[in-house]
Amino acid sequence: MSTSVPKVFLSYSHDNAEHKQWVLDLATRLVNGGIDARIDAWSLGAGDDLPHFMETQLAEVDRVIMVCTSNYVNKANKGTGGVGYEKMIVTSSLMSRIDDNKIIPIIRQQGTNDVPTFLKSKLYIDFSNDKEFEAVIDDLMRAVHGSPLYKKPELGSNPYQTAESKPAESKTDKQTELLKAMVERYELGTNNFYFQDLHNMLNCSRMFAEVHVENLLEKNLINSSIQRSPISGSVTVYSLTSNAKKMAMQFGWVTE
Repeated sequence: MSTSVPKVFLSYSHDNAEHKQWVLDLATRLVNGGIDARIDAWSLGAGDDLPHFMETQLAEVDRVIMVCTSNYVNKANKGTGGVGYEKMIVTSSLMSRIDDNKIIPIIRQQGTNDVPTFLKSKLYIDFSNDKEFEAVIDDLMRAVHGSPLYKKPELGSNPYQTAESKPAESKTDKQTELLKAMVERYELGTNNFYFQDLHNMLNCSRMFAEVHVENLLEKNLINSSIQRSPISGSVTVYSLTSNAKKMAMQFGWVTE
């Protein structure tokens, strides 16, 4: 939301004293709501240049609020009076900026939602029912302030990004990694390995380590045997098979 004060110009037709007062009350509510509302009744006196005032305001403000009554719509469509002059300026702006969302039409007439022809594509705010004024004025002020009641949440991150950036590890690669580590230690004089040794070499969860060890046993690349100890009782030890040793020489893991 912008911290600057939004400026709006109220365009309306002087249908009667009651309607003029309603527009003045609307402008007052906007001012009280932090919006710099511009209206001819507050700025013009006898002898002032009405067309110049309109042109200046339409160029300076952020939004134009067009109060649509049946009289206003007729004048705008026919291009007569002050309303017709405003239409000429605004439609010129729209032609040069197709995406212009500067205009906010509001419906004031009873029994119809007609707006000037050149505003047919615009979403309007319905002020025709005075009993709903408080709810509708809130919609108008939120639109001018750029503070919608419902705001789209910030775009979240891809929930699969982690999986994409770190592909699932190949079981075969992990088992080959374990065999190479066992071969290196074998060359240093270690013939038997405990499961904890293999688990540490794999650097993965215990469950995955058990699966990798079982797969190597099934492939006849490692052996398992029971070793009895007077201190710890029976424990399983693992060792390289002749197939694993041949594999190590074939792939150059050891040198002559």
